[in-house]
This record gives sequence, structure tokens and C-alpha cells, in this order.
Amino acid sequence: MSECLFCRIVAKEVPADIVLEAGRALAFRDINPQAPTHVLVVPKAHHESAAALAAADDGLADDLLKACHAVAVQEGVAETGYRIVFNTGEGAGQTVFHVHAHVLGGRDLTWPPG
Repeated sequence: MSECLFCRIVAKEVPADIVLEAGRALAFRDINPQAPTHVLVVPKAHHESAAALAAADDGLADDLLKACHAVAVQEGVAETGYRIVFNTGEGAGQTVFHVHAHVLGGRDLTWPPG
């Protein structure tokens, strides 16, 4: 999908601060971080949302979650705690329609969010 920003990042057509590439996932720093650690983890294959990813039912969601944890370990927030967020749909704040997980950490994360 040549018009998809995250597909273009995966294809290395758009620069990003890549922190992890593992199998079918790619992780890069968010350009508008909301926490000291704010990394986006995307599947290399295009799926519009978390709902579409779940419907694909090919183990990719599991790979993405494992990559999220690997990012948390690498970024040093696995022991103190981190949050994984999927925004699904415009009403939830999804602005790029290529499923992506936000890995957030490095500060106290209050509840409820938003």
C-alpha cells in the first residue's frame, strides 16, 4: 500500500528511528512521544486495525505482542512496568490506518487513560 505511511516506513522509503526489527514486526520511536519510552510496533504486512489483525488469525498478533515485550526489555521498562495500547478506529484516536501498538513506559502511567 504505497500511500500508507507505516508501509512506507517498513519498506524503508520513509526514515524512522527503528529500534527493533524482529521477524514480521518493526518497531520505531513515535515522533510525538507521550512518555519517555514511546515506541510504535507494527506488523510488516498491512492490516488496517487491531480488529483486522485479529480477523487474519495467522499468529501475527502473537508476533506483534512478543515484539512489544522485546521493545520493553530493550528500552529498560519491562521491570518497572509498561503499557501497550492499540487504538482501533477514529473514535478511539487511530490516525494511521495500519495497525500499530504503542509501547509506553518510563513514567507513572495513570488510570483511567485519556
